[in-house]
Amino acid sequence: MHEVRWGIIGCGDVTEVKSGPAFNLIPKSTLVAVMRRNKSKAQDYAIRHKVSQWYDSVDALLENDTINSIYIATPPSSHIEYALRALKADKNVYLEKPMALNAKEAETICEAVNNSSGKLSVAHYRRKLPAFVKVKELLKQNVIGKVLVADIQILQPIKSTIIANTVDNWRLNPQISGGGYFHDLAPHQIDLMYHYFGPFDKIEAFSITENGQDLVESIVNGIINFKNGIQFRGIWNFVATEKDKKDECIIYGTKGSIRFYFYGEEVHLLSEKSDQIFRFKNPKHIQQPMIEAVVNYFLGKEKNPCSAQEGLLVMQGIDQLCGR
Repeated sequence: MHEVRWGIIGCGDVTEVKSGPAFNLIPKSTLVAVMRRNKSKAQDYAIRHKVSQWYDSVDALLENDTINSIYIATPPSSHIEYALRALKADKNVYLEKPMALNAKEAETICEAVNNSSGKLSVAHYRRKLPAFVKVKELLKQNVIGKVLVADIQILQPIKSTIIANTVDNWRLNPQISGGGYFHDLAPHQIDLMYHYFGPFDKIEAFSITENGQDLVESIVNGIINFKNGIQFRGIWNFVATEKDKKDECIIYGTKGSIRFYFYGEEVHLLSEKSDQIFRFKNPKHIQQPMIEAVVNYFLGKEKNPCSAQEGLLVMQGIDQLCGR
């Protein structure tokens, strides 16, 4: 493969700025076609983003031999179907998070990857954003000594600015999303914890529902013991007051701590030698660094930035945190 030629399944809101335009900004990467069930919306997207082809059929998109890679940007309920179909057609796949509705579906996708000549990467794009790259560098440099504990607090009001707004609010329909706002946001946090600290050993958690949302978790309180002995605790509260709103992770070590924000652009280092604040600027198309790494992986130039197997481990963690 000398060029990654993309087709998008599901050119909705997430693709407008966060991801879609990036496919044409990366060397040896071209967005060839987009697909949406509503053909007029697919056409409108293609015209506005200068994409030459558009479809209202997944079959038609997959039958396009000029396309060798597929970006699946639909809600989680259809991830398994489209991933399996793309892999069966021996296309490469860039799969939005969460990888699937649950770990069982994620495992099926992993099996399909093993039986296909196509490659697959999961869109845990925060791995490649500058602030989170810096955190990994600081951990590798051992600036806070031996890591002991990581603590996450995601406290958000019902109408949170960090949760994407849609007309039908499908994120609160577990048949489509897998389990509410926790399933939408927590994969980012749990993936970074895995990315930093490695495999999980044991997970314990409690969850409750509030505010009439009796189908999805409103509050999740979890504890993880990593195989390397690092401890983790996390609280996700999606019915917090506006004044209590928080988005924070603190990693404590024997010689200091690192504080950062999942929806911010700063990293605070408190160590025996210095107190520092590192400030960063995220790219306009926030998935672009990850997409570039995926392109290089598809071209055989880099290792997989987030494999299907890693995505499965994150989904297993999400399921356990929800008591499933």
